[in-house]
Amino acid sequence: MSINFNELRELLGAIAHTDIAEVSLKTDTFELKVRREVSATTQASPPSIAPEIVATSAVSTAPTPTSPPEPAPSPAEKKWLAITSPMVGTFYRAPAPDEPPFVEVGDRVGNTQTVCIIEAMKLMNEIEAEVSGEVMEIAVANGEPVEYGQTLMWVNPS
Repeated sequence: MSINFNELRELLGAIAHTDIAEVSLKTDTFELKVRREVSATTQASPPSIAPEIVATSAVSTAPTPTSPPEPAPSPAEKKWLAITSPMVGTFYRAPAPDEPPFVEVGDRVGNTQTVCIIEAMKLMNEIEAEVSGEVMEIAVANGEPVEYGQTLMWVNPS
């Protein structure tokens, strides 16, 4: 069985929207176990999913440990509001590759202004700011996959 990471990402996103606590898929050459803890205190945010992928083929790679960067003041400490992804998909800053981005850092946005596009299952979904203010940070690079609830941008409300 070959791994289709887009289908895997969609599966994990679908599981995140349910109350399923554990899923296990296994073939001769591939094993996937997904477990999550659901706590009553985190009702406002989606539960985290920690997939455990075990390749049983002869070639196996282990992730390289990296040191965490210096902690900076979090955007929440600065009273910024997050624009989050309402779905699993691919983040795009512009309506087309040859067009300018919807917004840049420092731009002012209105609460119904389109700030990006999330492509999900070949559909382009325009994401609106839902808050008025100044874009302070764009947290995702163009073309990167995003998860449900992931912060896309930080806005300093006005």
